[in-house]
Amino acid sequence: MTAATAAFRRAMDALYLVCVVIAGTALVLISLVIPWGVFTRYVLNSAASWPEPMAVLLTIVLTFFGAAACYRIGVHVSVLVARNALPAPLRRATERIAEGLMALISLFMAIWGLTLVETTWYQSIADFPALSVGVTYLPIPIGGVITLLFVVERVTIGPPPQMAESPAAAHPID
Repeated sequence: MTAATAAFRRAMDALYLVCVVIAGTALVLISLVIPWGVFTRYVLNSAASWPEPMAVLLTIVLTFFGAAACYRIGVHVSVLVARNALPAPLRRATERIAEGLMALISLFMAIWGLTLVETTWYQSIADFPALSVGVTYLPIPIGGVITLLFVVERVTIGPPPQMAESPAAAHPID
């Protein structure tokens, strides 16, 4: 492994850790916000207006950062029965096609997500007037760029070591 390859792998490891921390924090916050909304509604008989929209916003963060992290280590949803039944040369071809499609989806998320952010940047959320709608959509293009980086990693230097140890892990693309 060259120095540049090792540096890229370390950068992707750090980016993966950032994604896990962000997604995990969002999940913990959702787990705190929802019970608070239930408590204020049914115990205090005075429902707070912010827990539900806050949970929705946190779910956006959880979804796009969590999906990027899951993709990197290969625990995302995938159907491998047909691919595993193919002979090795066809299996490698389908892996290349799948990675190409993931790159296209990531680019779509980055480009159109950024357009969505720009279009909604000056709109505010009724429950959080100081918060721009565009800011709440930022996880979409950011998640797209991060996933694209993870695709580049997998295509150029192979899956991360923790993924390579898994029996269900995809093989590096030759």
